[in-house]
Amino acid sequence: MQPHGAPIRTERYHTIDIGAGQAGLAVGYELQRREDDFVILEASSRIGESWRRRWDSLCLFTSAAHSGLPDLPFPSVPSRFPTKDEVADYLEQYAARFDLPLRLDTPVKSLTRVAGRYAVQTAAVTYEASNVIVATGMQQSPVIPAIANRLSSRIHQLHSVEYVNPHLLPAGPALVVGAGYSGVQIAIELARFRPVWLAGRSRGHIPRRVLGRDIHDWTWPLLSRLTVDTHAGRALRHRVRRGEPIVGISARHIAAVGASRVGRVSTVLDGYPVCDDAPIPADVVVWATGYRPDFSWIRLPVLGLDRSPRHECGVVRESLGLYFVGLCFQTSYMSALIGGVGRDAAHIAERIAGRASVGVNGVRRRASW
Repeated sequence: MQPHGAPIRTERYHTIDIGAGQAGLAVGYELQRREDDFVILEASSRIGESWRRRWDSLCLFTSAAHSGLPDLPFPSVPSRFPTKDEVADYLEQYAARFDLPLRLDTPVKSLTRVAGRYAVQTAAVTYEASNVIVATGMQQSPVIPAIANRLSSRIHQLHSVEYVNPHLLPAGPALVVGAGYSGVQIAIELARFRPVWLAGRSRGHIPRRVLGRDIHDWTWPLLSRLTVDTHAGRALRHRVRRGEPIVGISARHIAAVGASRVGRVSTVLDGYPVCDDAPIPADVVVWATGYRPDFSWIRLPVLGLDRSPRHECGVVRESLGLYFVGLCFQTSYMSALIGGVGRDAAHIAERIAGRASVGVNGVRRRASW
């Protein structure tokens, strides 16, 4: 820990990679392959910590066969769906396998640009570089609708990021708000122990298996080609932003476990949420209502009105040397998936390698200061 009043030291690199989730690690691997002088900054004290904090029964919706980072397949039976702890362990193993240069326990306070260089401020060190890759993803701040403030104080409310398992919740009927992957999985689990309503617009359903094979065995090659520079890719991006269909969990499955589907929460009556013009007598409300990005620490004019980064396939044109990796549909549907982020990571690393200075003998030089 930095002693009180001690001067903040400066470390200089060619590239700074912010975030050591799947995107940051994939970029780190690609930078290492290209012999870049870089460091990865991670806020948590351990790789994979954000996965370990998720609810106990969480599993990926892609099989192990489609959940590996570059040059290291996921260590499991290809048809299995890895648990969240297995994912966390895999990310930790990945960083160790390729000996990636990590700085754990290093949350970033700000990103600015000073005298033609990027300055990444942390509590103890200012990191300076010609290039910065932001690999923190888009899911930073949980979203809870304002209507939650109108519910009775008798109702126990929590966001899905706080959910662990059914046994840590108060007894009584539960309303899960949000019919995406998180909401559907949590509602199904809770329905084993209590009455449950699942509120929200249905996103549709895609079968898990087609002609005896996992659906992703068929769709993976196609999805990788539907990029944002194609008409079909842009149409898919629009569909995904409205809510992508749930793979492997049908309305029939939800009904079979005893969870009742209702519409959106429209208002509040006597302290209870109202769906389909009827109050829901819930003692517990789980808000599976997603996240919003938080890039407020980026002190550069690179964010749009929605506070999301303006970029072209991860490249920020307004700020030379600034890149993003791991954004939803950054170049394709695969961009935010563990098994798909590698392509974007390679693209950004190659862009950085192309900007590196080259010596008279054709050897790429390290950054000079």
